[in-house]
Amino acid sequence: MKKIVVLCTLISGLCFSQQKNVRITDLPPKSEDFVFPLVAYPQNAGIESKINTFLQVDRLEHVPGGTGNPFQKVAASEKSPSQYVYFYSWKKMDAPENILSMAIEGEASGAYPEGFSAWENFDLRTGNVINAEDLFLRTAVKTVEGMIKKKVQKEINDFLVKLKAEKNPSEDIQDQIALYEGCNTDYHISSIGYYFGKDKITFIAERCSNHAMRALDELDSHFIDFSYQELAPYWTPYAKNLLSGSQHVDHTGISNKLYHGKIDGKYPVTVLMGEVYADGSLSAKYWYDKNKKLIEWHGKLKGNHISLTESDYYSEEARQWMLKGFVEADLKGNTITGTWQDYETKKYLKLELEEL
Repeated sequence: MKKIVVLCTLISGLCFSQQKNVRITDLPPKSEDFVFPLVAYPQNAGIESKINTFLQVDRLEHVPGGTGNPFQKVAASEKSPSQYVYFYSWKKMDAPENILSMAIEGEASGAYPEGFSAWENFDLRTGNVINAEDLFLRTAVKTVEGMIKKKVQKEINDFLVKLKAEKNPSEDIQDQIALYEGCNTDYHISSIGYYFGKDKITFIAERCSNHAMRALDELDSHFIDFSYQELAPYWTPYAKNLLSGSQHVDHTGISNKLYHGKIDGKYPVTVLMGEVYADGSLSAKYWYDKNKKLIEWHGKLKGNHISLTESDYYSEEARQWMLKGFVEADLKGNTITGTWQDYETKKYLKLELEEL
């Protein structure tokens, strides 16, 4: 591979050749509370479909092509007016040739309403989500996490110097000092936000404050930049090809990937795998292509074996989720094969899936 300096020059010169084919508009029906991205990629309809399916299933709990308003599941309702997710804006970032990066702004309710920012990154060669754990060599992950921590701590320490220089610090300043001195900066690649720029990647580390202390947190979230050259020793082959503009696609894990196949050899289904966490825990959403109703799986990935549980509904009387079925399957290359077992009848049905 050419030297990284040449790589960065190549990225700068080519970043628009593929990006110019990507168009983003607003998913209808657009409203004051719902401004959500809809990606158009005429160059490859399959990639376009994968990107939009991920965004809508993951963020809106809606399967494209399904009935009803796509924002219905996440919008506030008369039944649960305090539970909602709104989306106010999106922005397409100026990323390298093979990458679509975008920022989405919104507001979500829980114990209290709070604004949020989400960063989405897609490989335009495949339509797959770009997972941070696929970018860095396993032996280098701790090093990269340490580099992020070091930059965040410097930002915090520089600000602490200014705060402590106050001759007669107010109560608020004293609270700020305590806030930043106690800040947890142990970040993990798998759970940190990020987006790609022309010649750098930006990580977004969580702020030091909780909701109650946010007014004191002048630094807010930490935007930490690294040039691609800085991180060159730590990239995986996948990352190097992704950033260089190469069309060679290396194998990546199952996190956030879409699969399509059949249950019992006759019922077409699509599955969106969720994030695989450090302890192997995994969730997924799937739907029968005919009715496009989302069903959830929860379980674990151990080695190449997947064990998942499907719940039917939550019983208020029993105060627990009632089981519907179990999945036991094996991951081999880009396929997943195994069984779906009905909880009540104990009947096994064959499960066959292939990565889209």
